[in-house]
Amino acid sequence: MAERITHECGIALVRLLKPLSYYQEKYGSPLWGFTKLFLLMEKQHNRGQDGAGVACVKLDMPAGAPFMFRERNIKANPLDRIFRSLLSQYNDFVDRGVVHPEFADTVKQSFDFGGELLLGHLRYGTSGGYSLSSCHPYFRRSPWPTRNLALCGNFNLTNTEELNQSLIAMGQHPIFATDTQAILEKIGFFLDEEHEDIYRFLRKRDLAGEELSRRISEDLDLTRVITRASQRWDGGYVLCGLIGNGDAFVARDPSGIRPCFYFQNDEVVAFASERAPLLTVFDLAVEQVKEVTPGHVVVIKKRGTVTEAQFTAPLPRSSCSFERIYFSRGNDLEIYRERQALGAQLAPRLLEAVGHDWANTVFSFIPNTSETAFYGLMSALRAVRRDEVKASILAAARENRLTDEVLDDLILRNWPRSEKVVSKDIKIRTFIGQENLRNQLASHVYDITYGSVRPGVDNLVVVDDSIVRGTTLRRSILRILARLGPKRIVIASTAPQIRYPDCYGIDMSELGKFIAFEAAVALLNERGQTSLLDEIYELCRDEVSKGGAQNHVRRVYEPFTAEEISRKIVDLVRPRQLDWPGEIQIIFQTIESLHAAVPQHRGDWYFTGRYPTAGGYRVVNQAFINYYEKNEGRAY
Repeated sequence: MAERITHECGIALVRLLKPLSYYQEKYGSPLWGFTKLFLLMEKQHNRGQDGAGVACVKLDMPAGAPFMFRERNIKANPLDRIFRSLLSQYNDFVDRGVVHPEFADTVKQSFDFGGELLLGHLRYGTSGGYSLSSCHPYFRRSPWPTRNLALCGNFNLTNTEELNQSLIAMGQHPIFATDTQAILEKIGFFLDEEHEDIYRFLRKRDLAGEELSRRISEDLDLTRVITRASQRWDGGYVLCGLIGNGDAFVARDPSGIRPCFYFQNDEVVAFASERAPLLTVFDLAVEQVKEVTPGHVVVIKKRGTVTEAQFTAPLPRSSCSFERIYFSRGNDLEIYRERQALGAQLAPRLLEAVGHDWANTVFSFIPNTSETAFYGLMSALRAVRRDEVKASILAAARENRLTDEVLDDLILRNWPRSEKVVSKDIKIRTFIGQENLRNQLASHVYDITYGSVRPGVDNLVVVDDSIVRGTTLRRSILRILARLGPKRIVIASTAPQIRYPDCYGIDMSELGKFIAFEAAVALLNERGQTSLLDEIYELCRDEVSKGGAQNHVRRVYEPFTAEEISRKIVDLVRPRQLDWPGEIQIIFQTIESLHAAVPQHRGDWYFTGRYPTAGGYRVVNQAFINYYEKNEGRAY
């Protein structure tokens, strides 16, 4: 995906199960947990660059002492800024003798993040803008520890307006800001009710003071709170919450759209959006890391017990395939193998595209995130070539033609040839919002390796992980590749054509910006079928008004084969006035090949239009309405 899009956020949660003194004695630092939180977030920095936030709860603080803390930042390198600031604060306390690291109690008393329960969030903005107020974790405060809530998540809900209306019906006055705010208030409402129910029950038994507070904390049932709060949630989500009394929870959507993993031993319980960071940070074997079950909530009580329970009815599993194609880091073994398989699946069609011309074809990749798929492609190509060579050698032996010259020609020549023809020259944020500036910068992000392709002789095949808008191809990549003068350029996408909006975390919801949709509409115009757009518009309006679950946008693509749309995409992305006469071809992964390569993550709604929740169908129809009416912005 040479053209970056904002997408899933990252979460991290660390719950220490021993006193801080334990970590000081065993690991030489009372900030062992704090450091682990930072490392988990750093290993997931790919998941969010628009902001970062951390929160901490200290257990068993005396009355009158603060016990819950938060730090957020939306400036450049927000994670680095947060931890530098906090460590500077800590070191200043040490220098002034306020904190003595060898005495962990002084750390807990004086350092804001010297606590046992730590939460972190990395944000890509898909809702609520980019201000500090939109940065997680969100806080909900109260003088009662059991009514304090810090919340963050990796999610998007499709029905935030409905949730806000339900809050109004309860008598609240919600602030229409983000889906996070809506969920915070929803959970907070039922957290308050849970607290009040327990409070009234215990007061009737003449409990008061510290014993009353202790019993409320002990009896607080977060599974029940999340079960009641989540009744109308529609979307993909992983939510993490800290309660002021020291309880915590992590809840995952019933379709398993968003990923979440955790690890537990007698020292710590830790959660992350990706498995590999847990493996690296805690030096674990793969089998030690568990996946949070879709539709379940993991609750950690203050006393340290960990339970996992179902909080909502399960739905068919639809884990996001884009996590495997692009978003998650590729050092997870399963993801690494899947990306290799995605590349390998392209081999037969790419060979056909270049006429099996081994001698005159160069294979490469762009951007770096497609490198693993490229390796898989090259392995598959070598396997094909080995079979060809073996068959040729056997045939030559049978015909008594097996000479040194024949062997040299078969074995030493005409093997799959790879070159790194494109590299990133400098670090430039090409995903910035201003379209004109983005286009100007994009042409300077990449540079070519001159001489890696023989002009007019070689075909050039370049693997990309996905093609969303086609903007970078049109504005820069094809121009750059054409400078090498290849006979033909073949762009191979490891993802199928992106045809429909996403509303579960990825910020791609405007239909008119998808190059596949643009191509289909162009074909309708060419063939005099534009009246179909009018029909679809009326159908979409009717579907949205009645709250139906049918995707009428699929009709845009039905008159055409995938190959016809791909050819039209080539016409649209080929730069105007390109002083290069060669042919361009774009080959997309098929849905069948995607599922073969990534069998356990079958969430493919952005390719197929099959959404896992009712809200997805409302969004896709609303997205077409927005396109037709020329209304910009998200459809949810």
